[in-house]
Amino acid sequence: MVTPLLGLVGKTNVGKSAFFAAATLVEVPSENRPFVTIEPHVGVAYLRKRCVHPELGLEKCDPMDGFCLKGWRFIPVKLVDVAGLVPGASEGRGLGTQFLDAVRRADALLIVVDASGSTDAEGNPVPPGTHDPREDVRILLKEFSGWMFNQITKDWKSFAMRVDTSGERPEEALFQRLSGFSVKREQIIKALEELNPPSKLSKWSEDDLRKFIEKLVELRPKVIVANKVDVEGAEKGVELLKEEFPYPVIPTSAVAELILRKAAKAGLIEYIPGDSDFKELKQLDHKQKKVLDVIRKKVLEKWGSTGVVQALNEAVFNQLDMVVVYPVHDAHKFTDTEGRVLPEARLVPRGTTVKEFAASIHTDLAKGFLYAIDAKTGRKLGADHLVEDNMILKIVSAKR
Repeated sequence: MVTPLLGLVGKTNVGKSAFFAAATLVEVPSENRPFVTIEPHVGVAYLRKRCVHPELGLEKCDPMDGFCLKGWRFIPVKLVDVAGLVPGASEGRGLGTQFLDAVRRADALLIVVDASGSTDAEGNPVPPGTHDPREDVRILLKEFSGWMFNQITKDWKSFAMRVDTSGERPEEALFQRLSGFSVKREQIIKALEELNPPSKLSKWSEDDLRKFIEKLVELRPKVIVANKVDVEGAEKGVELLKEEFPYPVIPTSAVAELILRKAAKAGLIEYIPGDSDFKELKQLDHKQKKVLDVIRKKVLEKWGSTGVVQALNEAVFNQLDMVVVYPVHDAHKFTDTEGRVLPEARLVPRGTTVKEFAASIHTDLAKGFLYAIDAKTGRKLGADHLVEDNMILKIVSAKR
């Protein structure tokens, strides 16, 4: 099963730990001082998507991974919260090396910034509106690019000479060289097309290599999480971020989401993660009601959601361009071998073939692949047929 790894990145004290806790309900240290989060924390967060079981007229489904609430399927992804970034991280300042080494493995980045401008470049509290949140994104991209450049230049000359003399295609050699940085082949090809550096790698100048790395970082899937939108003045920060960067900007209040999830877990309210409102289930005391009323007014009514689930969805479904496919054993009852209804919701890249999907379940299914059945329509599908979002598939294989 393809489980994307999302990297939760940003400077200290912007709410990364609150976002992580809200998305995973795993508590991590959170204080107004740098480097509280030292070791990377890895947890399971959940995407939200309409489940197919109501469409099929079924009363319920039986998820093995994740869960289903009122027709919404929650699909697990991995989320890593790493040490806060400070300027100079690429040169080892603060916990820079550890931060950047953890980030390189992520399939997509969630860049958390304080949209209210109430934390300076070092992560120290300042009056709201006195720091430009755009600077935080600029610094992160610069430091990540600088760190990648430093790593790659260590043996660049010998690598470039070997590629040039071997006759190996530069894009393929670069893909192998950069495999440890979660760089995709198509990103390398696009960067080379846009920059058009010398065809021989040994002829690249230092500036050519630096621009190439910067372009790869630019092409990396990412979402800007404009956090702390419940703080006065955050609207301006959100607007500035949207104006400057080509990446999606999601207005977010991680603290609001965390409070809502805890209140729902305690049975005080009915709240489905990602909803635009909640329903009170019990008589709340004055303090509880006041807090929830503020969340409703300053976050849910103003922005439409807390943004936590929306940021996760944007990263996986749009930036990574993944779709959901349900494998089944019985194409009529939509069950596995044990009778569970739609037990798995698998994430795969758009453009995956049916046979490739079979291989993601088990290599033997692909080796003995005969055909697949689209359980919704009853159609037989060949090996090269592309999977579609919300498709339900039965794989027929000689090696099942």
